Amino acid sequence: MSLTLAQIAEYINGNVIGDANYSVSSVGTLSNADSSQLSFLSNPKYKKFLNQSRAGAIIVLKGMAQYVTTNAIEVDDPYVAYAKAASQLHPTEKKLPGIHPSASIDPSAKIGANVCIGANVVIEQAVIIEDDVVIGPGCVIEHDVIIRKAANLRPNVTLCFGVMIGERTIIHPGVVIGADGFGIANDNGHWIKVPQVGSVNIGNDVEIGANTTIDRGAIDDTVIADGVKLDNQIQIGHNVTIGKHSVIAGCTGIAGSTSIGEYCAIGGGTGMAGHINIASGVQLTGMSMVTKSINEAGIYSSGIPVEPAKQWHKNVIRYRQMDKLFDRVKQLEEKTKD
Repeated sequence: MSLTLAQIAEYINGNVIGDANYSVSSVGTLSNADSSQLSFLSNPKYKKFLNQSRAGAIIVLKGMAQYVTTNAIEVDDPYVAYAKAASQLHPTEKKLPGIHPSASIDPSAKIGANVCIGANVVIEQAVIIEDDVVIGPGCVIEHDVIIRKAANLRPNVTLCFGVMIGERTIIHPGVVIGADGFGIANDNGHWIKVPQVGSVNIGNDVEIGANTTIDRGAIDDTVIADGVKLDNQIQIGHNVTIGKHSVIAGCTGIAGSTSIGEYCAIGGGTGMAGHINIASGVQLTGMSMVTKSINEAGIYSSGIPVEPAKQWHKNVIRYRQMDKLFDRVKQLEEKTKD
């Protein structure tokens, strides 16, 4: 697809500085884009690349066009504007409606209009699939699942029984939703399984990254609210609730019955204990370990950044000496009081 800068500027609410009739057909990075491509600058540390870029046009913050040697589009938020422009230049491939002959569909399933069902898909009894849904090859949809309008399942997604998927939700390859949560009880030294009888309720406009797993509730449902964005390889335990428009980066693990508020941002590799509450508006930096509730919005961190091994070993020795140091300080305080 090829668009003029005027067309792009209108869509992203920007102002063209240069030739508004100039056309671009794709996007590229500042350092590698050619004259047929659109690029952007959102991080000031890359400003040095502006006068070296061969891009046909660059999206920049208002007031930054003076540093661009080619065409520019000034906007309030370059990254958001770039995302919108890129979606126009690289629209999502539309699948033609139809059911592949190798798909296995139970006669009791209800299939809406303009649905695309790929090869080797399995759809069990009493499933409801609404209009414009896309189900990629190899997906397994167990009984009593509901998939709302225009949801998009990429290849090899598994939806276990009773799961509900909201409208326009995107689920990437390898995702498993509704597997049993980790429910076990110790009966005189023997672990016995606790039945997981809840389900999973996924809201509208959610995106779930590849190989992420979301466990079904033990009794009540696990709930992922509207607009939540989940990265790859995230583990969400049973009865977790995640509020609207929260975002979670890859390799995060959330233990059961934890509640996360709205508009939270959770960095990659974060671990959360179970049965805690995270207030709306909380940001957790990567590799944080959360063992208790966070009741106020703000930015929180934990963990120790990497450092040379020699220094790390010294610090470990000091950590081990902290109890002795504490005792000595306490004794000195008591002597001072005397």
